Amino acid sequence: AMASASGDGSATLKRCLGVLRDARNDSEQFAALLLVTKAVRAGEVDAKTRRQIFDAIGFTFPNRLLASRQPPAGCPEHTFRALGLTLLACFCTDPELAGHSQILNKIPTFNDVLVSPCNPDSTSMIDDVYQCLSAVLATARGPRELVTKGTVSALCQAYVNCSYGSDRALTLLLGLLAVAEVKCWQRDAPHLLAVLSKLSDDFLRSEDITKFELCEVLPHFVPLSPPLSQDSQGSECLRRLYKGLANVLASKLSQSQRDPALKLAACLVQACGSEWIPAGSAGSKFLALLVNLACVEVRLTLEEPDPLEVEGKKEVVTACYVLIEMGIQECLREEKPLLEEVQKMQLMRIMEEAFGAVIFYLRQVKEEELQDPFIFASVRVLGAWMAEETSSLKQEICELLPFLVRYAKKLFKEGSPAASLPQPELVSTEGSGLPPDALRFLLPGFCHLTAEDRPRDILISEGAPALLCEYFLHQWEVLTSKPGSLAPLTSPEMSLQTTCGIFLNLVVTAPDLIRRDKTFSSLMDVLLKSLPLLLPQKDHLVLAANVATLGLMMARILASSAVLQGTQSAKEFFGAALRFLSQAHTAQAEPGGGWAVAVSPAYASAWADVGELWFLGMQALAGCVPLLPWLPQALLQARWLQGLSQLLTRVAPASLDFELVAAFQGVLVELARASASCRAAILAHHGREWANLYGMAALEQCLSE
Repeated sequence: AMASASGDGSATLKRCLGVLRDARNDSEQFAALLLVTKAVRAGEVDAKTRRQIFDAIGFTFPNRLLASRQPPAGCPEHTFRALGLTLLACFCTDPELAGHSQILNKIPTFNDVLVSPCNPDSTSMIDDVYQCLSAVLATARGPRELVTKGTVSALCQAYVNCSYGSDRALTLLLGLLAVAEVKCWQRDAPHLLAVLSKLSDDFLRSEDITKFELCEVLPHFVPLSPPLSQDSQGSECLRRLYKGLANVLASKLSQSQRDPALKLAACLVQACGSEWIPAGSAGSKFLALLVNLACVEVRLTLEEPDPLEVEGKKEVVTACYVLIEMGIQECLREEKPLLEEVQKMQLMRIMEEAFGAVIFYLRQVKEEELQDPFIFASVRVLGAWMAEETSSLKQEICELLPFLVRYAKKLFKEGSPAASLPQPELVSTEGSGLPPDALRFLLPGFCHLTAEDRPRDILISEGAPALLCEYFLHQWEVLTSKPGSLAPLTSPEMSLQTTCGIFLNLVVTAPDLIRRDKTFSSLMDVLLKSLPLLLPQKDHLVLAANVATLGLMMARILASSAVLQGTQSAKEFFGAALRFLSQAHTAQAEPGGGWAVAVSPAYASAWADVGELWFLGMQALAGCVPLLPWLPQALLQARWLQGLSQLLTRVAPASLDFELVAAFQGVLVELARASASCRAAILAHHGREWANLYGMAALEQCLSE
């Protein structure tokens, strides 16, 4: 029968299917099955026949074969298992069957075959297993089932041990990491690290085309979390990758060789920052070369008439953006810098030329291209430059501002897939319902620009303040979306703080805008309600300081609005603002005896960010006192005067610097002028003595009138 199968294969296969259906015993079924599997292995089975085989035997017979331990007389040990796997591999070519639970529950069996010792008789079994696993990976449930049932570990072992078919193990690992990277690393980090160790060793040792092929593979095995540098094996991988890349980039390369190397370097920067680059002369030269190459690539590409027509060019330039952003950070780094001052100056000039090319490119962008993720990447990296470098390319950036505002507004209002390109610090918004956040990356630059007349006028004329108000409201909703408390989300909180900085600039430089633009009334409402919620949260002090100070400064401008006329929300806001201001300082025992004024322990760690806001807040509070008739009485009820009296009575006058004395005096003078009861309370708490003791001449004069 076996011999005749080589004749009329199709007719024989049909007879075998009949035997499989009608077999009276296992011997007849087994003989027919041998012919079926022979035909399957020879590739003689089309989709229709595959389905006929399945209809004839279903999963029952392969299951029996896999469960059988005793092979037929004179046959290899794994004969039954091999036949069963061949049938399953045949079934798996049907996507519907590949996702069937009867296939998915065989995953541990597939894994077992991969990690078992390989001999010449078992290679066809391994081929069948890889075919099954590839088919399962392509199904909806497959990746999750493969990860949870241990396939990542089995594939890693097969690759590291250079087992038969290890190249297919690597391909499957790449596929799994592409769709379930986080889960793979959470479950199988040691095994994946072993693969990375082998790949990095091969990368360092190879001297041929393999080195550049590995540049393409390696980024898939560099985890974003946990950092590789935390682990000795990971650190060794990074050392090899650095040395391998240093060798590559120091050579004369073609475009096709340089591009994968730049992408690998960018991947390492995303995962580890600059930690993988060693300190010292060699490391600093490598870093400078890396950023230099990235800048050259950006210029050569973006200054072309049709810069991104070439396949894969966007990915390369995006990788260069990552390297350039690292260059910005390293040029600004003061503690243990990797770069020397001369190198920093050279790189800043080179990066300025690259950003000139980015601006040139963005000015050519058409409306229909705005959804392109590469536009998002270009705006993002320009935002990083604008955040740090405020003096160069000023004219060009001013001319681009209308586009930047329109682009950020479009993404914020409509949402788009534009933020899906992997980039450092880019919070994935996929599946979260949040629009991609271009504004997040532009805010620091806008904060600098609103302090200057021309760019501020452009931003106002383009409607940026109204957009920023809406953005603030949205980010506040995101931050408070977790029931019962504030969500510990760094990104929304940082965005809110920076937006407050922009509004503070506008309050100081464009108060008329605050008065006439209705969106600021909405913002005022949110500030009034948010501060009482923020202040009790210890981890949000810097944001609370921003909100308190901005609210106080806006209240001075919007004092006539209805919401500030002694409403409950206004009273709660000012009560919270007073707590923020009054709890910032305390009396601290001096080593030699006596007491001195000091920043409160709860404020100390954040005082670098909070201190200036505190002084602005005190000035703004003083400005609000004469404008809000109900406020002096509210301050009395809050016992602010009693607290200040206790502090000033207890500490040595010399421990208060002039600026702090002036801040206290500003509020006291306005209270004494605005309210007879406040004046009486100040006098009752030894106000004249303070005024004399602390050199508060304006208060002394006010109290003596």
